[in-house]
Amino acid sequence: MNSAEDLAVLASGLVKRYGDVAALDGLDLEVRRGTVHGLLGPNGAGKTTAVKVLTTLIEPDAGQAWVAGADLARDKLGVRRRIGLAGQYAAVDELLTGRQNLEMFGRLFHLGRARARARAVELLEQFGLADAAHKGVKDYSGGMRRRLDLASSMVLAPEVMFLDEPTTGLDPRGRAEVWDAVRGLVAQGTTVLLTTQYLDEADQLADRITVIDRGRRIADGTPAELKRAVGGDQVEVTVADVADLETAEAACAAVSDLPPLVDRPRRRVIVPVEQQLGALAEVARRLADAGVEVEDVGLRRPTLDEVFLRLTGHVAEEQPETEEAIR
Repeated sequence: MNSAEDLAVLASGLVKRYGDVAALDGLDLEVRRGTVHGLLGPNGAGKTTAVKVLTTLIEPDAGQAWVAGADLARDKLGVRRRIGLAGQYAAVDELLTGRQNLEMFGRLFHLGRARARARAVELLEQFGLADAAHKGVKDYSGGMRRRLDLASSMVLAPEVMFLDEPTTGLDPRGRAEVWDAVRGLVAQGTTVLLTTQYLDEADQLADRITVIDRGRRIADGTPAELKRAVGGDQVEVTVADVADLETAEAACAAVSDLPPLVDRPRRRVIVPVEQQLGALAEVARRLADAGVEVEDVGLRRPTLDEVFLRLTGHVAEEQPETEEAIR
């Protein structure tokens, strides 16, 4: 158990409802100082709502939370002074240069002209944008815009940085650029709470991961612990006829100590294995001997769907999370 002094974020029993829909349903969360903490879940799991509550953008209906030592209910201004927030889309002005954007944010934060200019130079260097400082943001790549957005959120060097799905819509290169920027934040002492749909992103960045589903915490641990909980390499079989699922399940059960997972709507059977290639060959042989027509059979790492199927017993479904979605 972590002491309160070790925690940058501590939340207990957070509830947020929109009509009959519980976007948060008693969420508990602990984020250690000086780490990247991943909040992992599908669309509608409650990730963005959690971020909005913890950054004082919306009021919870119940529960308690402390952010950077400030009580969310009693000291909203104190919370706001200690945090930064970058949403899913870059909030920068395309008509300005990168340097002008950062200077503008500095002035908005009352740094003064000279300090705003100096801080802009520091951040452009820190986020690898010094060579593009005088280029219009309209000519930036997606990854560069996201890095500039992160830089603008760091003007006041916040204790805790909230990143809400920061790589949404980026290509692999852009995602890698943002990942490097996030690692740089933590190296400078900032705690990062990162929401993501991507298991690989959480695996790359997070020291610890909290998995949420339908507004509740369902698992918490290091990436290694989470992988062990849901299994490592997996054999996945997709049959042509749903009537053959039972046979495919039996074939998969023969190569693993864990029971296979059956995803009936997608005609899939998934089973974690230790002897990867041997298990794959054995499953393929058994299916061929049984005369089962297979659309696909392969060996791969778990995806977010399998994580949720293993932890919750159901495939991750998109649920309305925000007031706008419900409308």
